[in-house]
Amino acid sequence: MKHIWSVALVAAMATGAAAHEVTVDNCGEPLVFETQPERLVVHDMNMTDMAFALGLQDKIVGLTGITGWYKTSPEFDTLRGDIPELAPKYPAVENLVAVEADLFFAGWYYGMKPGGDVTPDTLEPFGIKTMILTESCVHLNKTRPEASMDLLFGDVLRLGKVMHVEDKAEALVDGWKQELSAIQAQTADLFKPRVFLLDGPADAPFTAGKFAIPDAMIAAAGGENVTHDMDTSWGRSSWEAIAAANPEFLVLLDYQTGNGAADTFKFLQEHPVMSQTDAVKNERWIGLRYEELTPGPANIKAIAKMANAMHPDLN
Repeated sequence: MKHIWSVALVAAMATGAAAHEVTVDNCGEPLVFETQPERLVVHDMNMTDMAFALGLQDKIVGLTGITGWYKTSPEFDTLRGDIPELAPKYPAVENLVAVEADLFFAGWYYGMKPGGDVTPDTLEPFGIKTMILTESCVHLNKTRPEASMDLLFGDVLRLGKVMHVEDKAEALVDGWKQELSAIQAQTADLFKPRVFLLDGPADAPFTAGKFAIPDAMIAAAGGENVTHDMDTSWGRSSWEAIAAANPEFLVLLDYQTGNGAADTFKFLQEHPVMSQTDAVKNERWIGLRYEELTPGPANIKAIAKMANAMHPDLN
């Protein structure tokens, strides 16, 4: 009888453990958590915004990749509080090990590089799991679907599931979907301008292709991305190709240094071929911050800003 009771107890304990086990998709592979992560490190402002939106500050032991590139907002700084930044740009394995991290939320070219020092494989021996930003999965798997707003929704739901705040994640996503539907209803029957996104002045334009979330954001705002056919997420085109597409509206990434997006527009006004495009001649553009144009909670309001700027009749 005692033996039967022991077997039943072990079985019950095993069932309880399995009930708490969480599995999420991670670039097409299962990522399994036997227990809830307690020491989270997050890379980049957009992913940090996701974690803050879910109220995970008490689980975050460090951030990486913030001040080395971006100017933060007062709202971000308030939400961050005294959470330390472990590395201003890409972290080293040592940065994560030193704080005894058990989860790193990052992406390919968002804190990690294929074959680099920090990857899921190099972190695994230290007991650190890696949740990969879905938008970045295409860098290792070219069969991914084209960008949609599910890049944001899915990652927030995944993070919520892993961190056991599913209800909060679902409420956030439901609210965003309602906001998005309202915007799309307003723009559905309007003329769709040709839109070009530019990430700063350069010899060759760095922009968003079909796998980057701005492609979906531009469509949601009622425009057509002139680089939609680029078979990449973020990558380089040529000025001649962009000018030939003759964009009618510009989205300029604003790093808020100097005069920000205004400096980028001035660069285009002085450019030999881009100065001849309709968007530049008619001065039709909007500047948006980095965290508004990478998967994160700021995306939905950024879509509304784009829609209102593209379609003045909405105002």
